[in-house]
Amino acid sequence: MPFTDLLRITVLLTGAEATALAAITAVAANRSDDTTTLIVAAAWWLLALLVGLWLGRPSRAADSLRDALARARTATSLPPETPARIALARLWPIAVTAIAAGALGFIFPGVAAIGAGYALLVSLAWHSREGAVEAIEQRDGVRFYVVPNSALRPVELIRTPGLRSSRPL
Repeated sequence: MPFTDLLRITVLLTGAEATALAAITAVAANRSDDTTTLIVAAAWWLLALLVGLWLGRPSRAADSLRDALARARTATSLPPETPARIALARLWPIAVTAIAAGALGFIFPGVAAIGAGYALLVSLAWHSREGAVEAIEQRDGVRFYVVPNSALRPVELIRTPGLRSSRPL
């Protein structure tokens, strides 16, 4: 699976998690007329938005990926696993946290509110990483692929040489 695809899926999945948990927060807080939770949630989401945008600025994205890309091994063949399997193996914790926070959110709206803010922060903090990897791939004429491993371990990458993109900048 191309590393850029994994990054794109991660951003979309955490964005979807933030949206779903925010909706659960609104429904659960409205059901119990809990305006305090909604006010605190709005403040937390605004803070998460600002922090996520600050952490996701392009200059920081390149710095955060430097070590993972530098550790990438050069290979001439791709991992035998399918991209869907690799994505599932790497991203299952996002689904688990979304389900847990969503289920608890119907009883305790604050749990869903906190989860929504965290997912929003992560989505915004990671939104420019795909572009940073694509820029390095363009510059170096390589493509980075994810090696199948546990989501509880750091991502391992391989680089395949000679894959210049024909897409204009």
